[in-house]
Amino acid sequence: MTNQQSAVLVAEHLSKSFQIDEIGISVIKDVSLQVKAGEFVVIMGKSGSGKSTLLSLLAGLDYPDSGRIMLNQDDLTVMDEEQLALKRQRDMGFVFQSFHLIPTLTVAENVAFPLQIAGKPDSERVEELLQAVDLNHRRDSMPHQLSGGEKQRTALARALVSKPSIVFADEPTGNLDQKNANQVMDLLINLQQSFGSALVVVTHDQAVADRADRVITIVDGHTV
Repeated sequence: MTNQQSAVLVAEHLSKSFQIDEIGISVIKDVSLQVKAGEFVVIMGKSGSGKSTLLSLLAGLDYPDSGRIMLNQDDLTVMDEEQLALKRQRDMGFVFQSFHLIPTLTVAENVAFPLQIAGKPDSERVEELLQAVDLNHRRDSMPHQLSGGEKQRTALARALVSKPSIVFADEPTGNLDQKNANQVMDLLINLQQSFGSALVVVTHDQAVADRADRVITIVDGHTV
C-alpha cells in the first residue's frame, strides 16, 4: 500500500447499502483502497458485484453509508452537493459508456464545456485535445453526426481538458466494436500518461485489465 502523501485518492472502510422493496441490500462492504498519482487502476467484477457503485462513491457522485474518501487531501464525504460539484470541476474527469455528450453543442463546444462552466475558457487547451484525439476536422460537427468511436473520443478530450488529477471511466468501451474499443483505450491510456492524470476504469474486459498498472477485483461487495 502507498502512503497517503503519494496517493491522489484514498478510500477507507467504505460501505453502501440500498433499500429495495423495503429490504436492505449491502452492495459495498468495508472497502479500502488507494490510487497513486498517475496510476492506471482497473476495477473488475461480475454484473451486480458493486463495481459501478464503488466508482460512483470514489467520484463523489454518491455518498457512502460509512467510511471516508480523500481526494488530494480533501474529504469528499463531508462536502455538500455544491462543494462536490466544484471539486469535480477542478480535480476530476469522467468518461461514460453512453458518452453523455450535449446534443446541442458541437464537438469543440462539448470539449470546451468543463472550462466554460468553470469560468476558465482556454481555446489553446481545447485545440490541444482536439488534435490529440484526431478530431480537429470534426470540430464543428454535432454529436448525432459522429460515429460511436468519434463520440467517445470527444468524451475523452472533454474529460481531460481541465487537467484533472484523476479520471473515472465506467465501461468506456462498452458501446464500441472491438476496433474502436482498442483505439479508444489506446488514446485514453496515452492521454492519461501524457497529462499525468490518475485513471480508474470500471470494466469487465480482460484486455483492458491486462493494460492496467493494478487490478482491483470486486466480489460480493468486497475487494479481493
